[in-house]
Amino acid sequence: MALLRPSSKSGIGMTSSRTRDRMLTRLREQGIKDELVLSAMGEIPRHIFVDEALSIRAYEDVSLPIGFGQTISQPYIVARMTEVLRNGGALGKVLEIGTGCGYQTAVLSKIADEVFSLERIRPLVMKARSHLRTLKCSNIKLDHADGSIGLSAYAPFHGIIVTAAASHIPEELLAQLAVGGRLVIPVGTTSQTLYLIERTTSEFKQTKLETVKFVPLLGGTTA
Repeated sequence: MALLRPSSKSGIGMTSSRTRDRMLTRLREQGIKDELVLSAMGEIPRHIFVDEALSIRAYEDVSLPIGFGQTISQPYIVARMTEVLRNGGALGKVLEIGTGCGYQTAVLSKIADEVFSLERIRPLVMKARSHLRTLKCSNIKLDHADGSIGLSAYAPFHGIIVTAAASHIPEELLAQLAVGGRLVIPVGTTSQTLYLIERTTSEFKQTKLETVKFVPLLGGTTA
């Protein structure tokens, strides 16, 4: 996997602190309580992860297109999934399935020791690498790969987060979850539900969280 190195690119173009503060206020009103997650959301400039024409909407609570039929998730979903994954505790090694533009990846980099992220669409991998290098996120390993089968060479993971909807919970991901680890994944086709899977020494405990809407999780890779 490619370890990201900081680039010399400058001029991130931060939006006003008031705009970002409004987003954090809204997230708190929506029930997000984890201050470490909120701090990460406030620190990462979401507008650099979307096309310039859409940057004015970057801090609204909406998903936005990033090309190739993919989207950047709305801030609430990013915060919610991250909060559930962390569960108030320390996160060591995390696997993200579906890098997209890299926004969720950047948020994870602020709360986990090490982030492994997989994206099946090569041009999005290149975009995400550029964004993450701009932010000097040095604890991320990003690869162009089929995320539906996970990353067994680096397993087990303390947390796994999937940013596309699977038709079922993949056995490959369950096998790569450490004992005591947590998997957060949307499941379903027409109707999707966000699930939390917790691995104990004897079982996998499933908890339904809420209704969500994601692009489908697909196998394979594209050039």
